[in-house]
Amino acid sequence: MTNKQKTFHLKKNRIIAPAFFLLILFSTFISCSQNGNNADANGYFEADETIVSSQANGMILELNIEEGENFLEKEMVGQIDTTQLYLTLLQLQSQRGAVLSRKPDIEKQTASLKEQIVAAQRELQRVENLAKGNAATSKQVDDVRTQVSLLQKQLEAAENQLQNNTQSITKESNPIAYQIAILEDQIEKTKIINPISGTILAKYAKKNEMTGIGKPLYKIANLDEIILRIYITNAQLSSIKIGQKVDVMIDQSENNQKNYEGFIEWISSKAEFTPKTIQTKEERSNQVFAVKIRVKNDGYLKIGMYGEVKFQ
Repeated sequence: MTNKQKTFHLKKNRIIAPAFFLLILFSTFISCSQNGNNADANGYFEADETIVSSQANGMILELNIEEGENFLEKEMVGQIDTTQLYLTLLQLQSQRGAVLSRKPDIEKQTASLKEQIVAAQRELQRVENLAKGNAATSKQVDDVRTQVSLLQKQLEAAENQLQNNTQSITKESNPIAYQIAILEDQIEKTKIINPISGTILAKYAKKNEMTGIGKPLYKIANLDEIILRIYITNAQLSSIKIGQKVDVMIDQSENNQKNYEGFIEWISSKAEFTPKTIQTKEERSNQVFAVKIRVKNDGYLKIGMYGEVKFQ
């Protein structure tokens, strides 16, 4: 290459380099304007998370969940061992059966007296008929009537006594019945039932592990709708209200944003300091109000994703 050609290329590079730098600055300015900074507030997406805990003690026999899987409300996802509970239940049922077997059979034990009363009433009717024909005396009628009355009182006393015995035995068996009900409830709670429809976010336990009442098993959240938590200043507080429609934006690509429609569902009634993620001492000294915005999720919104809000 000749000296003249080298000089030409050098001058050309000196012209192109500043132009290329200006183009980068212009692109950056356009990008900032698009992504811009016209948002009224920003924050991060979160979900209404539910931690499902064990309601029984024992070994986990089944826990058929994995992170990222979707489950319906009231869907059974696991089972905790019920052996000890079931054996105790059988024992209590046997005890209650033995107690209740002492209950008297009122019908059978009063059947003889009832038959005697029926026979006495027939005899009374016969004697009364004879007395009408002067074939029987009034004393005979009174004697038979007294006998009927006596048998009826004996029947009433016997039935009262038997009913008292029955009530006493029933009361004796009630505590066992309550214990049986408690055990049946505990056995039912060994079934791991999913409380809400949603996506498994975290799994804390596995099959064949021991668990206990209150120990977390997994975390689930309904991601069909997701919440953007933002913080606004006191000056912005008077411009928003519960139920207000807002524009929510996320970065879809480097230079483009995706827009969503959101609704303000909660505004904090108390001011608080700005989140600790703000580093400068001056910004931390400012107090803000937390706001939750519910957004319908089309699958692109994720927990922890950054989002911006423009109030309408």
